[in-house]
Amino acid sequence: MATMKIALAGAGAFGAKHVDAISAIDGAEVVAVVDRTAEETKEFAAQHGIEHHAAELSDVLAIDEIDAVVLATPTQMHAQQAIACLEAGKHVLIEIPLADSLADAEAVVEAQERTGLVAMVGHVRRFNPSHQWVHNKIKAGEFTIQQMDAQTYFFRRTNTNALGKPRSWTDHLLWHHAAHTIDLFAYQVGEEIVAANILEGPHHPDLGIAMDMSIQLKSAGGSILTLSLSFNNDGPFGTFFRYIGDTGTYIARYDDLTDGRDEAIDVSKVDVSMNGIELENREFIAAISEGREPKSSVQQVLGCYELLHDLEQQLQG
Repeated sequence: MATMKIALAGAGAFGAKHVDAISAIDGAEVVAVVDRTAEETKEFAAQHGIEHHAAELSDVLAIDEIDAVVLATPTQMHAQQAIACLEAGKHVLIEIPLADSLADAEAVVEAQERTGLVAMVGHVRRFNPSHQWVHNKIKAGEFTIQQMDAQTYFFRRTNTNALGKPRSWTDHLLWHHAAHTIDLFAYQVGEEIVAANILEGPHHPDLGIAMDMSIQLKSAGGSILTLSLSFNNDGPFGTFFRYIGDTGTYIARYDDLTDGRDEAIDVSKVDVSMNGIELENREFIAAISEGREPKSSVQQVLGCYELLHDLEQQLQG
C-alpha cells in the first residue's frame, strides 16, 4: 500500500506534536507544512525533514500527491480551512475546536456530507488511554459515572501559546478548552445532556475574554459534570479529571490514571501507544485507508458545539 501523504497547516506547538505523532505511524508521512510566517515555516520544515513549505494553504492543496491535511491553525480559521481542504479533495483532521460558532461547525458537516471525505476533529480525550480505560469499564457495565469533576487551569494573562510565544489570535475557555470536557462527558455517559448551566468571571481588559468560567451539565440518566476553567491559575497547569462512580473513583491526568487513593493504574495495554495525539492520528489515517467514518468525526462531535452555542447564548442573556 502506498504511503499516505499528509500536509500540516500550522507550524506551532501543536503542529510539532502532530508531526512527531505521524512519524511513529507506518504508512504515513508529513510531506508539506504551511504557515503564515515564511522564515519560521522554512525552519520548521528543515527541522522535521519536511519536503514542501508554503505560506498559503491553497499552495499546499494544489499538490496532487497530498491525500490529507492536519489543521493545527488558529481556531478562527478552522472551519474555512476545513471546507477548503474538503473541496480540494483532501481528507482533513481539524485540531480541536472544530469552530468557534455553531454555524461554522454545521458548515463543515455539510461540506463533509457533500464530498464524502473523512473529516475528523481532534477531540483527543476520547483517545487518551486513561479515558479509554474508563470508557471500557462503562461499556462492560462495570462502572457508572455519578459525577465527573474536571479542572482546566492555565496561567495566560498575556496572549501566548503553549511554548510561551506570542499568538496572533486569542484562545477561549468556552469554545476551546470546555469543548474537550463537554464532549468527553457526553461520550463517556452515552446519554443526552438535559441540563446545562454556565457562569463566567470578569473579562480581561486587553484580551476581551472571560478568564474564569464554571460549567455544570446533567445527563438524562442523572450523571453530572462540574467543570472549572481558568486562565488565572498559577500552576499546576493542564486538565485533571476525577471520575466519581458507583464502583470506584478514578483520576485522569492526560495519559495517566490513578484510583481515588492515588494508586497508579496500568493503562499501557489499553492501546498501541500511550500518546493520545498519536492515537488520534492513527484513527484518522485508518479511517481514510478503510473508507469509514472515524471516531470523533465532525458528525459525532457536532452535539458538543450545539451545547457550546447554547451555553454562549446563556452568557449573552
